[in-house]
Amino acid sequence: MVRFSPEYLTGLAAQLAEKAGVSASDARIFARSLVDADVHGTSTHGISRLNIYLQRIEKGLINPAAELSVDRDGGSVLALDAGNGLGQVQAMKALEKMMPLARANGVAAATIRNSQHFGALSYFCNRAADEDMVLLAMTNCEPAMSPAGGVDAFFGTNPIAASFPTNKGFHVKIDLATSIVARGNIIAANKKKQPIPEGWALDRNGDPTTDAQEALLGTVLTMAGHKGYALALMVETFSGVLSGAAIGSNIGSMYKNLDRRQDVGHFFCLFNIAAFMDVNEFKQRMDTTIDQLKGGKRRPGVEEILIPGERSAHTAKLNRERGITVGEETLAELREWCERFDVPFATAEVSA
Repeated sequence: MVRFSPEYLTGLAAQLAEKAGVSASDARIFARSLVDADVHGTSTHGISRLNIYLQRIEKGLINPAAELSVDRDGGSVLALDAGNGLGQVQAMKALEKMMPLARANGVAAATIRNSQHFGALSYFCNRAADEDMVLLAMTNCEPAMSPAGGVDAFFGTNPIAASFPTNKGFHVKIDLATSIVARGNIIAANKKKQPIPEGWALDRNGDPTTDAQEALLGTVLTMAGHKGYALALMVETFSGVLSGAAIGSNIGSMYKNLDRRQDVGHFFCLFNIAAFMDVNEFKQRMDTTIDQLKGGKRRPGVEEILIPGERSAHTAKLNRERGITVGEETLAELREWCERFDVPFATAEVSA
């Protein structure tokens, strides 16, 4: 394993995206979102995914020059079409369209159709929190999860997320899949030829499995049983049904369906904190909430009660100082793309 500075990885990913036909400005948006996931310890949504995005661009399954268009404009409500472009780029542009609307009206909402997998939702939620706003974000995704009692994959892991600004040096960040575990963890285990824990997944026959490859052929289990199923359906409705995107099993797989577009849908609802109360008062109240949580009685063996977002903020600090670890498989993919696009691979940026 080797480490790269976040700045180097961002520059490299942007260069490769540009070579694939993405504009310079969009390539930076795309690269920053990928590397931010690695910085915060969510490597399943980071630079390791660059290879498949570039493959899909090369096969004409992602339009690298897509424009974000407005289907409907209802004041504070936007129905947007991503034009089969890079999900990270179009989601950030959607958020930028929403911010002035939320400042003017207190709340803005948008659906986005004809999009792709767009990485970690928390990236966009944190961006909103940086502006003293709260973004509630959700997305459907490629089929990976069956309904309670079912065997066939219908839902994606259908995550939902929001981040809240504080004075504590980190945002309170909630970013969770409605599955018991993010499917990226099973993909990572399969790459490493490692088993997965019991209770994560079913095989293609609907039987429990600890074999990562069988799990990828089967389905991930919902979180909290039927409650996770209900949440997954809610996300599917907001993200797929309401947006006009593909629904359930009609969504293309990023890895398996290298012959058709994904047509993923997203739903964003952006709240301007200042419309509800003074921003400083909100942050003070968040700080008080955090203090009360951390000051509660701890279970035996627990040294500290952590707040959602606290651990990833600590990880980000360390990764910015020491660099991001990149696995051998991802490293090989990066080198291959660099050779194909004649992009220098600066090994001087690597440390043990």
